Amino acid sequence: MAGWYELSKSSDGQFRFVLKAGNSETILTSELYQAKASAENGIASVQTNCGNNDRFEKKTAANGKFMFNLKAANHQVIGTSQMYASEDGRDNGIASVKTNGTSKTIKDMT
Repeated sequence: MAGWYELSKSSDGQFRFVLKAGNSETILTSELYQAKASAENGIASVQTNCGNNDRFEKKTAANGKFMFNLKAANHQVIGTSQMYASEDGRDNGIASVKTNGTSKTIKDMT
């Protein structure tokens, strides 16, 4: 099953999206946006940038776990991964974003 986006509204009225893999695991989480249209633009940016290896920034957190950011052409962070115990796990997460990020399915939970 292909992945999808879930667009939601937080308790303080801001918007965010998550990219879900076909197994329902969250693989990318956006920042908070003031406007729903901005979150929708963020989804479009993931769809555009997820196929470009240069847009993925691999990082190691202070606790030694591995993560990544997906960035737009202007170097702004579009989304952030969960923490992974290994570099292989992180690399599999990146591969999953590449596979699922082009999804056109958006579940609007707002």
